[in-house]
Parts: sequence; C-alpha cells; structure tokens
Amino acid sequence: MQRLILPERPDWQAEAERLGFTWHHISGEPYWTDEVAYAFTLDQVEEGIENPTAELHQMCLDLVDEAVKSERLMAQLDIPETLRDYVADSWKRGDPSLYGRFDFAYDGTGPAKLYEYNADTPTSIYESGAFQWLWLEDRIKDGSLPADADQFNSLHEKLVDRFRQIFPDGGFVHFSSDPDFVEDRQTVLYLEDLAKQAGLDPKFVAIGDIGLNADGRFVDEENWLIQAMFKLYPWEQMLRDDYAEPLPRAEITVLEPAWKSLLSNKGILPLLWERHAGHPNLLEAYFEDDPKASALSAAYVRKPLFSREGANIEIVDADGTERGQDQGYDGRAILQAVHAPPVFDGRHMIIGSWVVGEEPAGMSIREDVGRITRDTSRFVPHFIRD
Repeated sequence: MQRLILPERPDWQAEAERLGFTWHHISGEPYWTDEVAYAFTLDQVEEGIENPTAELHQMCLDLVDEAVKSERLMAQLDIPETLRDYVADSWKRGDPSLYGRFDFAYDGTGPAKLYEYNADTPTSIYESGAFQWLWLEDRIKDGSLPADADQFNSLHEKLVDRFRQIFPDGGFVHFSSDPDFVEDRQTVLYLEDLAKQAGLDPKFVAIGDIGLNADGRFVDEENWLIQAMFKLYPWEQMLRDDYAEPLPRAEITVLEPAWKSLLSNKGILPLLWERHAGHPNLLEAYFEDDPKASALSAAYVRKPLFSREGANIEIVDADGTERGQDQGYDGRAILQAVHAPPVFDGRHMIIGSWVVGEEPAGMSIREDVGRITRDTSRFVPHFIRD
C-alpha cells in the first residue's frame, strides 16, 4: 500500500463541472485530490477491506435482529419510545436497504479497525462510484497507470441492480433532500440518474415541501402521493420531526428503511464490542455512562451518538485533546479506544468501504492533516496493482 504523486490531469476541473461534480472545491480549498492516489494489492483489498466489510455488515444485521426485540437496546440506541414498534416492524417486514459505508483505519498490514458505520445517509457516493472510476480510465489512457490497473469499485453498477431488486416492476419513486445544499442535491441527482438506468421514474421533492393529505398520506408539492421515497435526511431527525407520528400509517416505502436508525448512530459500537469483544476489526468501546468505560480513562475518543462528519468528536490522549467542529451535537455519547489513522506524507487517511444491499461494493479514501475526518477532508482516488 503506497501513496503516490501523479501529474494532475489538465482538464479535470472542467470535466467535473460538466458532469455536475461542482463541490470539487469547498470554500476555495480542494476537496477532490487529482495529483495523489493510493495503490493497493488485490490481497489488501480482498482480505483487508472487502472480507471484513461483509463480516461486519452481517454482525450489524444480527444486532438489528436482537435490538428490535429489546426495549432495553432500543432505549440504549435512543429510539423514541412512541416509534419503536414502527422501527421494529420495518425490520420484520424485510424493508429493503439501499446502501451504507463503513469507515476504517487500515495501513495495508494489520486488520482494518472500524471507526463507525454510516448506515443511513452517507455522502461522497458520486465521487466514489463515478468520478473515481473516470479518473482510473483517464489515468490508464494517459499512461500514468498501467493498462491492467483496476479499482475496488462496482458501486455504480450495484446501485442500479439494487434499485431493480427493490422495485422489480419499475414505477414512480420520489427523491428528497435539502435543495439548497449543493452536495446533497447533486448526490440525490446522481441517485435519480441511477434509478432511471434501473427503469424507474424518479421525481424530486424538497424535504421541506413534503406534506400530509386528508388521509394521512405523504404528498409532494404538487399533491402527488408519495408511496416510495429515497431521502437524504437522517432518521434521528425524522423520528423526532412533527411528521414522525403519521409514519406508521402512511403506507410509504422509505430508503433507507427505519431499521437503519438502529445502525446509524455510534451506539452500535459498544454494542458490537459487547457481543464480539476482541474481534480483530473492532475497537474497544463503551457507553460513556457505563462503569466499564473507566478502562479507557487514560485515552479515548468521545463520540456523541448522532454526530456526523467529525462534528463534536473529541480525542483525548497523552498528546492532549483534539476536537472536531462544534455543530451542536450533544446528548449521550460513547467512548472508543484511540486508534490513530495511518499517516502518509503527513496526512491521516481513512478508508470508506461501501455496502450495497448486503454486498461490499467499493472503496473511497479521505485525508486530513488532523486525526478527525471532517466534511472538508480531501477525497483521494485509489487503484489496485499487483
């Protein structure tokens, strides 16, 4: 596993703009990194990333199956009491999942260590599934990578197939997000395009324009009935919104399904450790108020249950305290053992490993000068060589 410097493609920014990848810079700073790439061997990808992803995903599904039968676990995961049956029923019905992303520390040698599971609304999907693959094709074409270079990346194709599996008869599907946040809107636009390729008829509705009709069914701004919807909007907010109460009776298929709310918070980390202590891909973790958390008193990472993109995370160790941006995430938290990301050329890197349905589907890499990955942390492409 190596971090390599390559010549920057002269036209990549124009190509990104043409394709709608308009957030390649954030606040004037590069987000997509074109002149750097990580090289992996096939064994590192298959044994180090792909196989652990499949195993950890199954462990997470087993945890969901246990949690939907347990008021105690539902409470530990902060599922509102009035909607616990709704969450449990979504699992018992077999409501389908579209995708998710594990975040790992991995240096190419020891086992990958799980930082968290972005099980509900992970972004960076366009740059992972599409723009990263175009980068590989361009690099092979210009000779900066060998002709047999490959990439752990079937994300685009698997998402199209997954839409077909979820909606085998095609049909009308709504897609929703904040229309004014560029990355979210463009991410959803990409998913709409994938849905079209799967034979679906997508329609966008702004999350704030969704309403209720007289029958208690959700409708869009044109009063079209919403029967199936992909939402780039987190369940921890949906379950607490004014429109949460009608959800159990609304007859709507939601992607991601409500049972993903059990996996999309940091509370799964101590629960996984409790059930699989010592697993090579897990880090020791406890709920902050658990007396056993004293085992991590000298060095720990404090994570609020619902924080995103590194916000309100604290790393406490012998070097002091490193804090993520304050985005107002408070409430209950977990403590996780400190395991610093590997450092290449002065940058900390983490690996995102994607799951579509129940299958590993690809990999993405983020870099930052600090140990906490933020929304502005740079995206770096990868390739496989042997």
